[in-house]
Amino acid sequence: MIYITGDTHGDITRFKDPQMKKLKKGDTLIICGDFGFIWDGSRREKAALKKLLSCEYNIAFIDGCHENFDLLESFPESIWNGGMARVIAPNLVHLMRGQVYTIENKKIFTFGGGHSQDIDFRRDGDWWEREQPTHDEIMEALSNLKANGNAIDYVVTHEPPASVKDCLGVDVFQRIEVHALFEEIIKSCKYEKWFFGKCHIDKHIPVKFFAMFNNVTPLK
Repeated sequence: MIYITGDTHGDITRFKDPQMKKLKKGDTLIICGDFGFIWDGSRREKAALKKLLSCEYNIAFIDGCHENFDLLESFPESIWNGGMARVIAPNLVHLMRGQVYTIENKKIFTFGGGHSQDIDFRRDGDWWEREQPTHDEIMEALSNLKANGNAIDYVVTHEPPASVKDCLGVDVFQRIEVHALFEEIIKSCKYEKWFFGKCHIDKHIPVKFFAMFNNVTPLK
C-alpha cells in the first residue's frame, strides 16, 4: 500500500503517531516536502534517522522550501522505480523534481521545491537558492509527462497550483515559474488526485486536490 502525508520538518514524533501504525512491511510512505531529517548532521538528527532506517516500510520524500540542499545533493543520483532519485538508504529515497515513478503499478509524478514565505529572515543563514525550481527542471517535467502520454495516477508537489492557493484563501505574494507548469498539468494531463504539503493543513479541495499535513492517507 502507498500512503501520503505532509511536511515532517525533522519531527520524529510524527512517526510515533497512531496513524503510522497502518504502515506494514513493504508499504511506501510519501512525504510532500520539507522532510527535514537531512538538515545539520547533528547527533540528534543521526539518532532520528537511525529510527527511520529501522522502519520496515519505505519512506520517499520530495524536497520542499526548508531543506539543506548542500547535504541533500551530496547523495548520488540513480534510477529508482523508473525515475531519477537519491537513494539515501535502502528504505529512504529523495524523489526528484519532474520525475515519474511506478510504485505498486501506480504512476506518480513528483515536483518538489517552491518559494519560502520567510525568505527575508532566512536569506543570510539557512536558505538555499536551489529551493526555487529551475527552467530546466520544468522542461524535464514536461518531457517526462509527455513520455507517459500526459497520463499519470497521482501528482505529488510541495507547492500547490496558484489557482488552488486562491481557493484556500492563501495570498500568492510571488508567482513563480513552476505555477505555470502546474496550470499546464491541470489543463493537459489526466490524473486521479493531486497532493501538496506547503500550506500545513489537511483539506480536500474538490474535486482532485488534497492539502496534506498531519493526516496519513492511503492512495486507493
